[in-house]
Amino acid sequence: MTAPRTGLELISRVTAAGELELSLVEVEVPAPGPDDIVLQVQAAPINPSDLGLLLGPADVSTARANGPVTTAKIPPQRMASMAARLDQPLKVGNEGAGVVVAAGANAQALLGKTVAVVGGATYAQYRTSKARDAVELPAGVTAAQGASAFINPLTALGMVETMKREGHSALVHTAAASNLGQMLNRVCIKDGIALVNIVRNAEQATILRELGATYVLDSTADGFAAQLVDALAATKATIAFDAIGGGPLANQILTAMEAAANRTATAYSRYGSSTHKQVYIYGALDVRPTELDRSYGLAWGVAGWLLTPFLIKMGAGVAALRQRVNAELTTTFASKYSATISLREVLQPEVMARYAKRATGEKFLIDPSK
Repeated sequence: MTAPRTGLELISRVTAAGELELSLVEVEVPAPGPDDIVLQVQAAPINPSDLGLLLGPADVSTARANGPVTTAKIPPQRMASMAARLDQPLKVGNEGAGVVVAAGANAQALLGKTVAVVGGATYAQYRTSKARDAVELPAGVTAAQGASAFINPLTALGMVETMKREGHSALVHTAAASNLGQMLNRVCIKDGIALVNIVRNAEQATILRELGATYVLDSTADGFAAQLVDALAATKATIAFDAIGGGPLANQILTAMEAAANRTATAYSRYGSSTHKQVYIYGALDVRPTELDRSYGLAWGVAGWLLTPFLIKMGAGVAALRQRVNAELTTTFASKYSATISLREVLQPEVMARYAKRATGEKFLIDPSK
């Protein structure tokens, strides 16, 4: 079993002229070093974190296919944030899975195995990777089943671990009907942790209730604010992970946490409750500014949360998280995909319009072997 010398790879470039360029280029496949493997990629998910690099701030409604290159306009007001990546050909794809077709001297045990990898550049037919960045999938688990074995599962476990490390006992999650949100529900149900789910329509609420979720709130429904206070009072959730980012939702959560804490207050304080209330923003489904009116005292915080810094803090503890993910890959951490597309289809404007929506239930999987 040997790796081919070349393969197709997807490249994203933002030009100084204000355009996004997506292209497939034929590149040399680096021979593996002693600690490397060469993976024939068979499945790679399109995660929200991938879209930031893949599409940047491009207006996908302007996408046009021009032979081997697809272009889309970037709004002029968004170009300032792109200064550091102008005219750089960037490889895309945070994670994926496939078969090891070549391996260095110290990685021979993985040759011929189906593994999942993390670390970037998985939107390609072949990827040379460090063996330490690969995990052999359990017997009978396909590349498609293992393609999302890292980011969403470790994010779900990371949220729970952060909750515990910071002294909270229950949590809140927004955009909660996503693949990640469904995983988080299964983790919390299995581990006996109270979880308040916030969604944006009744259909998403139904998805979670059918999974067995107890607290599911529709942020667009009448009475949402009062229902949120009730749920927070019942669960005592004082930490939230927010995928929305912009707009008033983080503020609404902090306000409700303060109101829930005040239900058991025995005395008035001009500084608000002493209960610390924390919102971590980990996504940007709403790109507007985050609105905070600071009507919830002084014991609160809003910060960003990213998986990689969390894993660095975990250190050796990451191994236990990975072991759990591997053991529950087709149950607790199973992913669902609405479509499987080829590398060439990623560049098609009509397909781009679908995966760029980031709609619940519309998660795409790329199969570079198609």
